[in-house]
Amino acid sequence: MSGADEGGLGDGLDIAGVDSALWVSGVDYIAGWRVARASADRLNRALLSAGFELSDVRAVASTNEDGRGVVRLAGWPDAVDRLAVLLETLADGSGGAA
Repeated sequence: MSGADEGGLGDGLDIAGVDSALWVSGVDYIAGWRVARASADRLNRALLSAGFELSDVRAVASTNEDGRGVVRLAGWPDAVDRLAVLLETLADGSGGAA
């Protein structure tokens, strides 16, 4: 659910990131990526539940140069703006962030 290969989402969103070519020998990138993937999958399920299409906005699992998991949000500006409005509305209704 979190990457173009897994969901067949060849929609043109660039999810590779600038640091995707940096690999350091001996760093366990897979462990960090697995943690990030679980979080990205959870966020993607929430996005789908909120009516978003993953071809418009989605969470993407990645790692940093140290192998720590990172979740990035990739999306078209209009979809990200809709998500921002939703989050702002939720924050205003509950008195702040959860």
